[in-house]
Amino acid sequence: MSSLVPVVYYGGATVLFFFWIYGIVSFALDVKCKIVPGIRQYRRGRTQPDHRQHDNEHTADEEQLY
Repeated sequence: MSSLVPVVYYGGATVLFFFWIYGIVSFALDVKCKIVPGIRQYRRGRTQPDHRQHDNEHTADEEQLY
């Protein structure tokens, strides 16, 4: 019975360590694949003029003429 306690202790620690590492890796991949590209796209959109907005205004004016 006394040999079961260390096995359960180290087994539980191993499982918790696995989920801890999985969380860190998952967070790093989210930052790399979602946050960083989103920030780049946001900054790109802030530095370049948005031509789509002007195109939508022209189509609205043309629709009113017809």
